[in-house]
Amino acid sequence: MIVDLPNTTTAKISKALVRIREEGGAVALGRVLTLIIASTLGHEEEAIEAANDASREHPMRVIVVSTQETTSSAATPEARVDAEIRVGGDAGASEVIVLRAYGDAASDPESLVTGLLLSDAPVVAWWPGTAPAVPGDSPLGRIAYRRITDASAQPDPQSALHHLCGSYRPGDTDFAWTRLTLWRAQLAAVLDQPPYEPVTGIQVTGAAASPSTTLLAAWLQMQLQVPVDYELTTGPLANGVHGVHLTRASGTISLEREVPDIATLSQPGQPMQDLTLKRRSLRDCLADELRRLDPDELYGEVITRGLPQLDDVVSSGTGV
Repeated sequence: MIVDLPNTTTAKISKALVRIREEGGAVALGRVLTLIIASTLGHEEEAIEAANDASREHPMRVIVVSTQETTSSAATPEARVDAEIRVGGDAGASEVIVLRAYGDAASDPESLVTGLLLSDAPVVAWWPGTAPAVPGDSPLGRIAYRRITDASAQPDPQSALHHLCGSYRPGDTDFAWTRLTLWRAQLAAVLDQPPYEPVTGIQVTGAAASPSTTLLAAWLQMQLQVPVDYELTTGPLANGVHGVHLTRASGTISLEREVPDIATLSQPGQPMQDLTLKRRSLRDCLADELRRLDPDELYGEVITRGLPQLDDVVSSGTGV
């Protein structure tokens, strides 16, 4: 069910929520958090769909704050807020409140959502598109336990990733890191098997549009204390991480994904294996990040310490 509330206020939205709850039996009990999605007008639906899917694992209230993209030539519209309330089949296991703010009404997003937050429930803020320069210092970021960005959605993903190094605050995370979960788990499992030899060389390849490739190289170098040789490729078919090669005295371990969703693992003295290694969907990444509401300390170390160390290796000519 979708209820439209044109030119409304937060107080009217709250009253409508109570009325819907009383008339239709929808309840807020059991909601474990409030997810705030900061989007631009006309680009909300993909994020809402991902949140609806993730809500089956994490029942929540979803508040979408959708504003116009700022352009110098655009005329300032009249200040108003149009709202939608989605419950039932249109909202998964959540209740979705879509706030489309125009003009000066969009200047203070915190005031738009404050009266709609679930009491005593943690708040997570997500920017599926363009994120603030410093998410933790932004109006929505200040009220959130966790703040989720996506460097791959920015015009220049590699520059956006390096910007996160300086803007990091405890509680920040980025989907470029979340997309690496399966890669990191597989590589850790391989190195946890005999012969337990030290890694003497690391090579990482991936797409230039994939900040995950750079983060994977930074994580490997930081954890194994070995300079990484990594290569970023371009082209219409180049996407994601392509492969990792770990050199040890007994030979080279290679994990390569040359076809979608399937990776090939080769190790010295063992037969080659085909492994399922899917590119994680938006829903998978969001659900993964909502499983923890405390700061991701490892991500913080990689983005603030590992990434600069990787840059130092590159600038010294040891890497690419």
